[in-house]
Amino acid sequence: MQHSTQHRFRMRHSYLLSLIGAGLVLSIVIVIGVVVGNVAIPTATVLSIVLAHLGIGSVDVADSIQSIIMTIRLPRVLLVALTGAALSASGAAYQGLFRNPLADPYIVGVASGAGFGAIATVVLGGVALFGVFAMPLGAFVGAFCVVVLVYVIAAQRGHYSNNDLILAGIVIGTLTSAMTTFLMIRAGRQASQLLAFLLGSFSSVGWSAVWIVAGSVVIGLSLLMVVSRDLNVLLFTEEQAKFLGINVPMIRWFIIVGATLMTATAVAFHGLIGFVGIIVPHSIRLIYGGDHRKLIPLSALYGAVFLVFADMIARTITAPQELPLGIVTACCGAPFFLWQLLTSKRTL
Repeated sequence: MQHSTQHRFRMRHSYLLSLIGAGLVLSIVIVIGVVVGNVAIPTATVLSIVLAHLGIGSVDVADSIQSIIMTIRLPRVLLVALTGAALSASGAAYQGLFRNPLADPYIVGVASGAGFGAIATVVLGGVALFGVFAMPLGAFVGAFCVVVLVYVIAAQRGHYSNNDLILAGIVIGTLTSAMTTFLMIRAGRQASQLLAFLLGSFSSVGWSAVWIVAGSVVIGLSLLMVVSRDLNVLLFTEEQAKFLGINVPMIRWFIIVGATLMTATAVAFHGLIGFVGIIVPHSIRLIYGGDHRKLIPLSALYGAVFLVFADMIARTITAPQELPLGIVTACCGAPFFLWQLLTSKRTL
């Protein structure tokens, strides 16, 4: 009894240290992300500007430098971090829900629906009505419409199953991707701007986007953490989970709503960025195990770290031009998939 109590204490202590360590790593990476750019700004200057805007001390720096930090770099880096956290935590939840270590947040059609919604809003003249929020609003609505449609199709036999959801997501995702391609062809001179969005662009973000995505991440993560213990049980068969008293449809709904909320809101402001929801949670699972009570928050933190690093590469590798972030994550994701394929074949 005493040995078991000591073991649980050590496990909790180790987990808390892991969380604190991940938080420290993320803080350092965010500072580096704000420092790195076309204009060299010392780390001490960046920190003093941020603290001064928080009401701590004062700073004697040109207004142009302060503007670069507070209106361009800091909101961008924070939005990138929040996006990485959203996609990675969603990926961890989807991998547990579908019992597939290579599932990603877009598996039920969120990405294709968001892309179609954003492109349709622009092509149909939504910019005149909603201004800069036209594409984010269209992406958000498109993503949720697709998720609802997928659920309606998957529930035709009176119950949900993982296979039904995956197949419905593939079908609807393929259809919306084809419709997006058609709209891109009809977009004319707007095609390059829309393509940049689809490949993942953070070129024009502001604090309003940061607060909206932050709110969705808080709500989504809260929903996922509420059901994280039950999600562990879902790693067994659905029948076993029901036998243990788990309300499988309700848990599945919580996961879908929480993960889709985060993913759709993130996609609404940055476009499509693949592989984050696969690479990070799968790697964290290999290191820390499959307990979703630990896996989801750690995936969120390290997903933020990963995407901030990828964004720094996107901003600097072809400076002064900027690569779409989706290209960088794809270059990381493809070798990861190949490694997984080769590894799995060796173990068969």
